[in-house]
Amino acid sequence: MALRSTQTGFGPVTKGFHWVMAILIVLMFAIGWYMDLLPLGLEKLAWISRHKSIGILILFLAIMRIIWRISEQTPMPVSRNRWEIAVAKLSHLALYGVLIVMPLTGWLMSSAANFSVSVFGLFTLPDMVAPDPALFETLRTVHWALSWGIVGLVGLHVAAALKHHVINRDVTLRRMLPVVKGK
Repeated sequence: MALRSTQTGFGPVTKGFHWVMAILIVLMFAIGWYMDLLPLGLEKLAWISRHKSIGILILFLAIMRIIWRISEQTPMPVSRNRWEIAVAKLSHLALYGVLIVMPLTGWLMSSAANFSVSVFGLFTLPDMVAPDPALFETLRTVHWALSWGIVGLVGLHVAAALKHHVINRDVTLRRMLPVVKGK
């Protein structure tokens, strides 16, 4: 079984990265919204810790996914419209960027608040900055804004996939589904 993508379809590693990260992103938003509703206490702190751990996991997977993406070919675009290809490339680049920057702002925010980032209790990341309440507030705003950036980019990504599937009736969506091989 070939692990790499071909000119006509995505390989299982690429599909795995795609769907694991999609699930983790949805999970992050659910945890983020839930923990914001909780009063300050042990339960909230436990959910914040989970949120941080999953954020660092997303950062790691995003870096690995970018390395994997650079190391293999990408299937040929189904669309022949140059603007669609350009928008797809730009939106993918923006999504990769925000999946790197978002966890980094969370890590910076924790450091500025003088809270360590423990990753699933296995190890603790070093602080990136000294405690700074003003920086913490700025980073919290940036982190919040980036979360809505992710919502917009993921919404665009899903809408484009559905447009290709329902309106264009092409293989764009099907070739990223985990159960579809090759084409």
